[in-house]
Amino acid sequence: MRSMLHSAVVIDIEFAWSAVGGDPALLPRVSTVVREGALQGRLPVRELARACVGACASAAAELGARRAGLAEVPGVRVDDGAVATAFVSERHLLVDGRAPVTFAPLSRFWRTADGWVRTHANYPHHRARLLGALGVPDDAAAVASVEAALAERSALEAEEAVYAAGGLAVALRTPEEWAAHEQAAAVAGRPLVERGRLDSARARVLAPIDGDGVPLLPAAGLRVLDLTRVIAGPVATRTLALLGADVLRVDAPRLPELPDQHADTGFGKRSTTLDLAADRRAFGELLAAADVVVTGYRPGALDRFGLSPEALAERRPGVVVAQLSAWGAYGPWAERRGFDSLVQVATGISAVEGSMEQPGALPAQALDHGTGYLLAAAVLRALTEQSYEGGSRFVRLALARTAQWLVNGVGADDTGDAPDGGPGSPTEKAPYGGSDSWLAETDSALGRLRYARSPVAFEGGPVDWARPPGPWGSDAPGWI
Repeated sequence: MRSMLHSAVVIDIEFAWSAVGGDPALLPRVSTVVREGALQGRLPVRELARACVGACASAAAELGARRAGLAEVPGVRVDDGAVATAFVSERHLLVDGRAPVTFAPLSRFWRTADGWVRTHANYPHHRARLLGALGVPDDAAAVASVEAALAERSALEAEEAVYAAGGLAVALRTPEEWAAHEQAAAVAGRPLVERGRLDSARARVLAPIDGDGVPLLPAAGLRVLDLTRVIAGPVATRTLALLGADVLRVDAPRLPELPDQHADTGFGKRSTTLDLAADRRAFGELLAAADVVVTGYRPGALDRFGLSPEALAERRPGVVVAQLSAWGAYGPWAERRGFDSLVQVATGISAVEGSMEQPGALPAQALDHGTGYLLAAAVLRALTEQSYEGGSRFVRLALARTAQWLVNGVGADDTGDAPDGGPGSPTEKAPYGGSDSWLAETDSALGRLRYARSPVAFEGGPVDWARPPGPWGSDAPGWI
């Protein structure tokens, strides 16, 4: 009989692998290194992180074997040390020895008349909307003024007022309060990973790749349009770039990215700017040769540019469309903006990791990172399925749905030993001495970078990105 430790590890990876449509027969190819002390929290964040990375690495190995004509899918190794390091990659980043600032002064918890709210104002336009909603001037006293303004309002009143102004603020809730919310019901009613076909396009013909003596790159030759921002979407596309895809990130010229954030998630990619309204022809040329389109804006926000999954499949038959949102594409909050830190507050995670009197946070922005690896896994699996069955495909994930799994599902079935003959390879236990073993350095156009290596590892696969990040928007809008 396998140990209870191994049973728990297998169950969580099995669930994530099943969520992306993976074949359970491949689970014995996964081995794990469990390191106590990595990603410590009251909730099983380490287990969630391990499962998401395990599913992603398995999907990569499967696609690689398919394209290289291998008789056996390469073995996957998930090491808690590598996973824990990658899940806080933004904290490990150094640019010429300088550590980035991850949260702006107005992105934090605030006391209200009856509880707490958390705001997000890292971007200038979100800062302006927050201050406007509260009637606070943008001056040197802004922090004190926001503190005073919020102290006079209830948490729910502040949440609604800021959102009505296009800003971001979320009231602290318990898991029970969130479960009673209409948005929570809408999210819980959907699978962790939504997957489907959009048409009956012919099967994708994947060019063979070399799997002998060189890094096995499952996504080699595939073109990915990256229309994402912040962490989750860029983590997914950063992973596809690691696996050989030509990833071109496209941003609006008027919405520049935070430089350090771009540096952390820009490995392996190129970056360009396009106005989707004014540069329709240039974007159309990119789309005409794209294999995958990944979007991370609010549901429906890009539809007016012809970027709904259905419109994309009509314009580019055989495409894989991957969509990411904070709250899901359904329910009363579907069109709201959101970030990992805010989803933690709304869904009760902050209350569990701290309390309603003093809210806390996960040891990593695990909703972002975990959802990012699941999104990459879902894209890789869609490409594999296309090679057999055809059809344009869509995959859809939401941070709030990942949060629901973390609070209510991860480790929930750990009731004892797995039966003999069940899925999974041996689980190894090892000490955790910190992140140094999974950090690397490289020169780049941005300066000397220290960064976290990818935790996605399988036999014969790549160990690092082929190129460092470059300056935001510095590349031409074209494919390699």
